[in-house]
Amino acid sequence: MPLRQRPGVLRQLTRRPLAVAGLAIIAATVAGAAFAPWLTGYDPNEQLFDGLTLQGAPLPPGGDFLLGTDLLGRDLLTRLLFGARTSLVIGIVANGAALVTGTLIGVTAGYFRGWIGSLLMRFTDLMMAFPALLLAICLAAVFQPSLWIVAMVIALVNWVQTARIIYTETSSLAEREFIAAERTIGAGTPRILFRHLLPHLLPTVIVWGTLGISTTVLLEATLSYLGIGVQPPTASWGNIIFENQTWFQTAPWLVFFPGAAILAVALAFNLVGDALRDILDPTGHGRQ
Repeated sequence: MPLRQRPGVLRQLTRRPLAVAGLAIIAATVAGAAFAPWLTGYDPNEQLFDGLTLQGAPLPPGGDFLLGTDLLGRDLLTRLLFGARTSLVIGIVANGAALVTGTLIGVTAGYFRGWIGSLLMRFTDLMMAFPALLLAICLAAVFQPSLWIVAMVIALVNWVQTARIIYTETSSLAEREFIAAERTIGAGTPRILFRHLLPHLLPTVIVWGTLGISTTVLLEATLSYLGIGVQPPTASWGNIIFENQTWFQTAPWLVFFPGAAILAVALAFNLVGDALRDILDPTGHGRQ
């Protein structure tokens, strides 16, 4: 059933405690990233005069620094908030590009089929044969790492799952009676695609778009931790962990807080995505 014929999606979503918790985490993350410059009053790259102990060690959480400071005396909360900007920007841009690419390839292959569909799906299978992390590492190593290059690399490795799912659903929909009826009355390909196929595919696209942000956030953090993602001094949750990992035993908060942020945001998008998958079940019978 098309999305426009599914009333009360938001109402059903707010009736699920886990989905509400996920939405709350996402809202808090977005708000923190948007208002980061005004929430703490510190610059994310400012090495504060009073940000280290007399022995040169990071300050623990408390006092003027709610989450403590890092190895260079920078406010950790500020860097986490600016790191949220990095994760959200890459998550939205990279996942959006992957979603558009996967949907376009999946719809084209599923609707036209024949040699076009076979060629596109064999290319998709070829891309799926490569481990996503390994392929991302290779691509990131070739290009000069930056925020936008990392987003492009992640988009290049994340579109294949969407393409496979959309291809399967499009192939099934193309055999339905209402599509055959449209062809019988002489409807053109654009009308069939935009008036009939895409509205039925929209729920699946929304679900995979939500779930894909979680994967994108995790992959970006992994690449940044490995040193081939977003480069310092730009704050990223992954490179914050990398920079401070040598202090893990004496200042564990430097690793715990960014790790907890990655876990919380990834889990939040998964919870919302799972709830949407149940509500927007293509059979029309969302699981409760």
